[in-house]
Amino acid sequence: MTEDYSKGAAWIKGEIVPVSKAAIGVTDWGLTHSDIAYDVVPVWQGAFFRLPDYIARFLESVESCRMSIEQSPDQIQLKLHDMVAKSGLRDAYVAMVASRGTPIIPGSRDPRDCANHFYAWCVPYIHVIKPKIAEAGARIWISSKIRRIPHDSVNPRAKNYHWGDFTQGLFEARDRNFDTVILEDHHGNVTEGPGFNVFALKNGTIVTPLEGVLHGVTRRTVLEMAREQGLETLEGKLSVEELFEADEVFLSSSGGGVIPVSRICDRHFSNDAAGPVAMKLRKTYFKLLEDPCYRNEIDYGTFN
Repeated sequence: MTEDYSKGAAWIKGEIVPVSKAAIGVTDWGLTHSDIAYDVVPVWQGAFFRLPDYIARFLESVESCRMSIEQSPDQIQLKLHDMVAKSGLRDAYVAMVASRGTPIIPGSRDPRDCANHFYAWCVPYIHVIKPKIAEAGARIWISSKIRRIPHDSVNPRAKNYHWGDFTQGLFEARDRNFDTVILEDHHGNVTEGPGFNVFALKNGTIVTPLEGVLHGVTRRTVLEMAREQGLETLEGKLSVEELFEADEVFLSSSGGGVIPVSRICDRHFSNDAAGPVAMKLRKTYFKLLEDPCYRNEIDYGTFN
């Protein structure tokens, strides 16, 4: 019987399987404690985008979480290539994951007793905001109840599965018919949203939060593109009040690139439309996805 990889694939326990068949144990701390470090790299038109940068950041997260996996950067790259090639997906959302694992000593509460392990999976490309919505400008809610987990409790620079705050914020936003949510910290500063960084443009300067946020590869790409286009950039504190006073607001994500914002709560931007600077950056990003300098081509012939 031929396996169906049309919905994605996973590399787990040394083999590639359809994503629907991939599983970890019910006592794995990755499941019971959300104790996972991960990263997501896009595949666009048959090639990874900035793959070495994503792998490097993934391994930084693994180290920050005090985990150890046996795979080297080159081995991770090979496994990701083989997995996506096996799936046949030309545009994909690809996750590399390190889980704390199951305690070697049954019942142990000591994280040092867990057998850390690596796995990966890919599915068809995910847009955190649907393209039609992004082109028109996303509608964002700033939670009035939920605050971001403090960075001295859970380090957001180590990409992790602690989404309790984001999930409750999403319920709040969706209940009010907004597309997604931004969370502020306990001092009234903007942090990030579920799967994206936040940017505000004011008087030709783009400001993005420095603390309490993931320093995403797409975030880095946006800052590089902005500077190349002659815009000033500033990484620092961004208060909610400053966000509302911005000329434009946009988001960045590996699931969709640059995402213009047309509305935050009852504040409209760019006449309730996508702003021109954000749209230019969005188009530039998708051109970069096709730039050979950033692409790591996949050999699909390996499995076909």
